[in-house]
Amino acid sequence: QVQLVESGGGAVQAGGSLRLSCAASGLPFSNYNMGWFRQTPGKARELVAVITWNGARSYDESVMHRFFISKDDTKNTMYLQMNSLKPEDTAVYYCNCNPPTFSWAQGTQVTVSS
Repeated sequence: QVQLVESGGGAVQAGGSLRLSCAASGLPFSNYNMGWFRQTPGKARELVAVITWNGARSYDESVMHRFFISKDDTKNTMYLQMNSLKPEDTAVYYCNCNPPTFSWAQGTQVTVSS
């Protein structure tokens, strides 16, 4: 059974940084394309960043050059380094494979104040 656990969220001021982590069990990262998603109330969940099974990265235009996705296959953990945060980055952040296949976990709240 696959279990995903996100952590690392918090409240920061605009311009600040956070590093999110996604720990997975029952899911070898080396076999999957993985992604970070985010959702705000009343809006659909959106894909923010992707890292493929072999390490290729891609980003939504809204976070390009500010966010950096990485993973450690030996720890089955994925990360999202978020820099130069903006109030519009406020959301609950989730991890899943891409396209999302597994059950969504609780996510981690990121709140950016102006």
